[in-house]
Amino acid sequence: MKLLRTSAFLAAGLSAVLMTGCGSVNDGAAATPAPGASGDAKASDMTMVTVVKLKGIAWFDRMDEGVQAYGKRTGIDTRTEGGDDVSPEKQIKIIQDLVAQNPTAITVVPNSPEAVANVLAQAKAKGIITVAHEATGIKNVDIDIEAFDNAVYGQKIMTSLGACMEGKGDYVQFVGGLTAKTHMEWVGAAYDYQKSNFPDMKRVEDPIESTDNEAAAYQKAKEILAKHPNIKGFEGSAGNDVPGIARAVEEAGKAKDICVMGTSIPSAASKYLATGGIDKIFFWDPALAGEAQLEIARILATGGKIEAGTDLGIKGYNSLKKLDGYDNVFLGDASIEADAESAKQYNF
Repeated sequence: MKLLRTSAFLAAGLSAVLMTGCGSVNDGAAATPAPGASGDAKASDMTMVTVVKLKGIAWFDRMDEGVQAYGKRTGIDTRTEGGDDVSPEKQIKIIQDLVAQNPTAITVVPNSPEAVANVLAQAKAKGIITVAHEATGIKNVDIDIEAFDNAVYGQKIMTSLGACMEGKGDYVQFVGGLTAKTHMEWVGAAYDYQKSNFPDMKRVEDPIESTDNEAAAYQKAKEILAKHPNIKGFEGSAGNDVPGIARAVEEAGKAKDICVMGTSIPSAASKYLATGGIDKIFFWDPALAGEAQLEIARILATGGKIEAGTDLGIKGYNSLKKLDGYDNVFLGDASIEADAESAKQYNF
């Protein structure tokens, strides 16, 4: 039963997910300029645009708050743009239009890192600084900033899901899209962790696409409940996954028997956290992630560099860690997990 948490499972999982900090601090005044950068650049002369996966949902509304706050604080002209669905083609078109406007920087949270690589190359060719988020390994960006180690994050979710399921039973994983790089990293790491640590659990479907749409997640969860009536767990990746899943689980009268966990933010998940339809959420503050992308762009635009230990002056991004195997991927330490009670402390 999901209400009986097994401390042994938690202890085993926690030992594998501890993150470590890094060393020295870089205030952005380092001497090695990025391509196209100028040490004389003034904030009032800069324009930076953040291209998000999808406009009009809680996650990216919150990121826009950070983008606006950063612009107000620094004097840089900042704004957020995005499509009305998670189509990579719409992101490409948005970035193409921005390249023609020649902003100082384009930061992007891509729906498909592979799909936007070519248009980002066009931006770099014009001297536009490019920064990505949720896009480990993306080509043609100066820096990719991740909120944390995505493999560790996936293991954290499975540690809690496995404990909730008492280490046994069937489960499924939802992702916003199969091209969503970080979503696939989270569920992949979680799946590997489950096979090693919870051998009596079984993933009964390949990752299921929700298109980051709550209604779609609801419909697909209903299909899963009909196909697998004994299912014991759901893991969501897009911010709208777990609310949609929880609605289906509650309508089926199985909220006490099925564990629902995954990435979301308190404002999107609060209704079902309160009712018990969602057991736990995992997240980072999208506003701070938006600010981190812009601060990296500002550092590069003013002739600085990003390196291990760089302090962006933003909570969760105070000592960046360079990801092994990549020249330009840096990690923060910004992950948060919350149940119904602890989620109340967050105002987003």
